[in-house]
Amino acid sequence: MLPSGDFTAIVLTSETGVEAARRISAAGTALPNRAFCVGNRTAEAARAAGFDASSAAGAVNNLLAYILAAAPVGRLLLLRGQDSVGDLEQRLILAGIETVSQIIYRQISQSLTDGARAVLQDPRPVILPIFSPRSARLLAAELRRVAAKAPIWLAALSPAVAEAFDFPTVYTEIATRPDSPAMLQAVQALRGAWMTS
Repeated sequence: MLPSGDFTAIVLTSETGVEAARRISAAGTALPNRAFCVGNRTAEAARAAGFDASSAAGAVNNLLAYILAAAPVGRLLLLRGQDSVGDLEQRLILAGIETVSQIIYRQISQSLTDGARAVLQDPRPVILPIFSPRSARLLAAELRRVAAKAPIWLAALSPAVAEAFDFPTVYTEIATRPDSPAMLQAVQALRGAWMTS
């Protein structure tokens, strides 16, 4: 159940959040039309769902700066997952923008598939693209659990993701921007280094 009262805009930090917001609206609960979105893909998904969405084109720190620069009047509703980084709600409040967060989805961790375990037991290198610190922690724990032997080449969305991946790597490439195209470039850079090594 969403908090009561009026809100100027919603804040969305993922495409999963957009889908949850779309379902909330479709079920008849009114949400503000204006949406502050963390990145371009989230904003595109929000526009497709009918929101007037703008993008901070980055990560949580970019979104914070973007909202502060926009200086919205009124309360913001942060729709987020159970596991989140950056403490965006508290940082907005400390900056003088009244913000209420609501957990509207949760991501359930999964064990590695048999196919993934087989690849990771092989001594050939594996390139792993990881998008969040939580995923990095979960995957590192799974790699330890299955005693992975494959040399790991890590493509990390951000320094925080690389830091959270507590497992030995041969090489780590950090994306130049926190978005999918930059992650693809990081994977391609690793592949190129791998091919020439």
